[in-house]
Amino acid sequence: MDTSGDGRRTAETTAAKGGRLRSITMIVIFDVAAPLAAYNVLRSAGMTAVTALLVSGVFPALGVAIGALRHRRLDVVGALVLAGIVVGTVLGLVSHSTRLLLVEGSVPTAVFGVACLGSLWARRPLMFSFALEFTGPDTAKGREMTRLWQYAGFRRVFRIITGVWGAGFLVEAALRIVIVYYASTGTALASSKITPFLWAAILSAWTVAYGAHHKKKGERLAAAAATSEIPGPSHTHPLSPETTKATDLT
Repeated sequence: MDTSGDGRRTAETTAAKGGRLRSITMIVIFDVAAPLAAYNVLRSAGMTAVTALLVSGVFPALGVAIGALRHRRLDVVGALVLAGIVVGTVLGLVSHSTRLLLVEGSVPTAVFGVACLGSLWARRPLMFSFALEFTGPDTAKGREMTRLWQYAGFRRVFRIITGVWGAGFLVEAALRIVIVYYASTGTALASSKITPFLWAAILSAWTVAYGAHHKKKGERLAAAAATSEIPGPSHTHPLSPETTKATDLT
């Protein structure tokens, strides 16, 4: 029995779960709870809406900084969040408009959507790169994902997933802008903090369902090819569970 291998896999799984829990906790505190609480407290204290929004924007930036220090690098998502905060802050200070300040949340969302669609012409689509980084390229699952990239069916699944996420994020950015211009400042702020995670949850649920469907389809084709003793083409290679698990990015 390979007890050392089992122990290593268990340790990797435990570490991954711990990392996800820490990430979720950071998001809840710095991206949702703290900004909303700060805005409401500052408004109750008589501060203007623009100033309250500017101060509440410090917490997401602080969350990104803590994450960068912990991992000793600034990832793409963190860079986009900081860029959005900077753009929104400049717009708010120059225009004194709460709407322009709130629109900053749509900037990284739109940029990410465009990046996803643009990566469809790259060697590897963006969602595969994120999934591999999220899983860990040096873990057993990460190595399996890298190995499966040789199969056309596996590559096609991730290109479709990337296209759907890209289009979905562009739709979300447009929806948030509409909410900013047609809702109150407090409602727009709450929506800007909650909608991204709700939207990501919807896209993740679709991704898991789509990956599971494709995995079963590949297994059926491979079984049919084995039964008829005809070698199946490369795109019928059964997809691994990483197609569904590694793309659970929320």
